[in-house]
Amino acid sequence: MACQLTGYRSGTMALVSADTKIAELLTELHQLIKQTQEERSRSEHNLLNIQKTHERMQTENKTSPYYRTKLRGLYTTAKADAEAECSILRHALDKIADIKSLLEERRIAAKMAGVYSDSDPPRKTMRRGVLMTLLQQSAMTLPLWIGKPGDSPPPLCGAIPANSDYVAKQGDKVAARVKAVDGDEQWILAEVVSYNHSTNKYEVDDIDEEGKERHTLSRRRIIPLPQWKANPETDPEALFSKDQLVLALYPQTTCFYRALIHTPPHRPQDDYSVLFEDTSYADGYSPPLNVAQRYVVACKENKKK
Repeated sequence: MACQLTGYRSGTMALVSADTKIAELLTELHQLIKQTQEERSRSEHNLLNIQKTHERMQTENKTSPYYRTKLRGLYTTAKADAEAECSILRHALDKIADIKSLLEERRIAAKMAGVYSDSDPPRKTMRRGVLMTLLQQSAMTLPLWIGKPGDSPPPLCGAIPANSDYVAKQGDKVAARVKAVDGDEQWILAEVVSYNHSTNKYEVDDIDEEGKERHTLSRRRIIPLPQWKANPETDPEALFSKDQLVLALYPQTTCFYRALIHTPPHRPQDDYSVLFEDTSYADGYSPPLNVAQRYVVACKENKKK
């Protein structure tokens, strides 16, 4: 009883601390958004001057030294304005990432304290439709990797796997290979509870169950899910290619199955189109189905003959 009370108090204190930090970050984010708008409004005057200068040059049908010098100065200013706005936007993205991280910490603290919100009820009382909606929202809000010029996408961006020494954190979502009731093995969507560095084993909960036996699994049975979406327009190499074998979350389920990439995403908001292995079809594969980047990971098993 004393341990439960201690855990409750610890969880409650963590909730209050997280709420305070989130409120501070939201205030800072609001200020950054205002700065972005101010920067954009200030730069519009210079962009208008560039447009008018080009119009005058076309009207006069000549490019004089005066216009060349003027345009050089205007474009230099426009470049500096764009870089300043970009810097503010990157700072804002960092704040958003911090807020998302704190929200996840808050969710874990609430779980420890036994406090739940309408948007995140305990799974044992959660309707199937609610769980599917939450999984869809998680996929939609997965941040898009936006690197600086020359930057390469990091591990866990799109199809790029985690480093070999990576350890998933408490609350992270993973694909976990577990034994089913019938003895067969399957890949499920799970949440990391803890990691034991002495045994190199994870404890995970099935995302679709509550109150059942917790799974203790070795690292080779865990595949971390992407932490960023890859932008097909700037980082196509960070996406799975057509006909590549993957594990993909079957729509409206919490299980991963082997599939072939039918069509990679063309735009940042697009999903993969995949063909699931299915012996009920003549060619052994289902019709194309859409699966978000969040729920597509590499399959290390050999392709079926």
